[in-house]
Amino acid sequence: MKCPFCGFPDSRVLDSRPTLDGTAIRRRRECPECGARFTTYERYELLPLIVVKKDGRRETFDRSKLLNGVLKACEKRPISYETLERLVEEVELTLQRQGSTEIPSKFIGELVMGKLRQIDQVAYVRFASVYKDFREIDQFLEIVRELKKDQEVEK
Repeated sequence: MKCPFCGFPDSRVLDSRPTLDGTAIRRRRECPECGARFTTYERYELLPLIVVKKDGRRETFDRSKLLNGVLKACEKRPISYETLERLVEEVELTLQRQGSTEIPSKFIGELVMGKLRQIDQVAYVRFASVYKDFREIDQFLEIVRELKKDQEVEK
């Protein structure tokens, strides 16, 4: 595996273990040239997923794009990278199990929001504000009211 830091064409595997859900192998690697350490994931390849956007455009599902969106929503929140990686893994697995190669972006957004809501409410509101394209303060207030109502029901 090529080093992402110095470009050296080889690296040494320090540790290998399956992810919690068993759908990937996590490998901790070290570059013999620069000494940098990095992590890679080995996953099985499934049917390509096509995301159908709101405007009808279609694009290939990009796991890293989803992870980046979730990372942005969780910025400066006490959530581990592994938790977010697991969230994205669960979403991707759910999409694969749908049996369809074309998935509406709305379905993906709802899945992510449901999972973020369980993990961190602030991250949930952040993600929802981008996903639902909030333009007014009332939209924020409505989602916060929903969260408060859920908390009262749980008590």
